[in-house]
Amino acid sequence: MADAPAYVIANFDINDADTYRTYETGFFPILKRHEGEFLTFDDNSETFEGASPRSGRMVIFKFPSAEQARAWYADEDYQALSEHRRAGTSMHFLTLVNGLPPRG
Repeated sequence: MADAPAYVIANFDINDADTYRTYETGFFPILKRHEGEFLTFDDNSETFEGASPRSGRMVIFKFPSAEQARAWYADEDYQALSEHRRAGTSMHFLTLVNGLPPRG
């Protein structure tokens, strides 16, 4: 059976746009190396029910499997680059969500 996709969802406030831009510039090549796919971001998400996420940006991206998502996060290059994100943002959460296996 093929691996199920996995999604990473982040919610954070950008406190220093220049520092965060340094992170963004290096982010996509590392994401692609791990077969990640950027899906969307929103600075004004809307909650229909329940407690709202904290303020700030919501970001969603997808990997072919949870193992690839974990490898992306553990990547030494990503961890070095993420210091810019940590310096330029206040992270509320960075969450791995497992998708359903393909039907068939």
